[in-house]
Amino acid sequence: MLDNLTQMMTDMFGPFGPLFAVGGLGLLLILGVIPFLLNQKEDPIDKLKRQQQNAAAGVDQTRLRKKQTGMGDKLEKYKSFLEPQDTEELGAMRLKLLQAGYPGKNAVRTFHFAQFTLGIGMLVAGLVYSFVVNDGETTTQRMILTILVPAAVGYMAPKYWVTRRVETRKEEITNGFPDALDMMLVCVEAGQSLDQAIIRVAKEIRAGYPALADEFEIVAHEVKAGKDRLQVLRDMAERCGVPDIASFVTVMIQSTSFGTSIAEALRVYAGEMRDKRVMRAEEKANTLPTKMTLATMLLTVPPLLIILIGPAVYEVYKTLQNVSL
Repeated sequence: MLDNLTQMMTDMFGPFGPLFAVGGLGLLLILGVIPFLLNQKEDPIDKLKRQQQNAAAGVDQTRLRKKQTGMGDKLEKYKSFLEPQDTEELGAMRLKLLQAGYPGKNAVRTFHFAQFTLGIGMLVAGLVYSFVVNDGETTTQRMILTILVPAAVGYMAPKYWVTRRVETRKEEITNGFPDALDMMLVCVEAGQSLDQAIIRVAKEIRAGYPALADEFEIVAHEVKAGKDRLQVLRDMAERCGVPDIASFVTVMIQSTSFGTSIAEALRVYAGEMRDKRVMRAEEKANTLPTKMTLATMLLTVPPLLIILIGPAVYEVYKTLQNVSL
């Protein structure tokens, strides 16, 4: 019976048919075990330790129960599987998600959970397509690509999304920072403190630059909580990952250290940011002719050659045809 089943698999899917069958069976077993792993009960000792830590820290139990209903708490007991064990790697991943606009403490777990879920889901979709939708005449190489390529795409899709979000957010912050500096300078010269100016600027620029407004609001809340202002600004520069923000933080630190006027420092730096924005616009305008050269050649030169050379080629063709007759 086993030989007949092996022969049937070989006839249907080629020489690697039995291997595919064993791999599919193993995948089904893994998918069947995953729900049991996800539904494992929390260890009583760990639960007791967590309750003691919450009681010692004075955590509100009502808020804790509400919080436990979210995705982050459902993934809490799987953090050893969903989070990197290396501290440096975990810190780098958290920083990248912060720069992408995902500040939650469960962001790393959610990211890896999305990678795992999409990878398995696309792998299953590839298997279904290969074994059910196809007519069985496909080659082994094509079948392997049909299964593995969707799984790789599903696994890499969250990483690509986060990378694009980081680039978009940095561009938004870079574009909005000169306007924010101008508003901050006006507020400081009007008599407001730097903290009040940051709060007002965050409200005013939210419609156009929400990412920058969120960063300013985080700075305002951390300063209100009693954190050192210079450290708050350094954290903002690290979260944004934009050179202009880092330079601004350096200017503020130097102004505070040497006791110079913050308004004067803002005036000079705001002028530099405006000049820098104009230079970026001119740089993009100067690269435009180069980018249009290829399109111009592809869309202009072939029609021109057809118009100029086409009649001559046709006449030569007619002449040769008459000579042959």
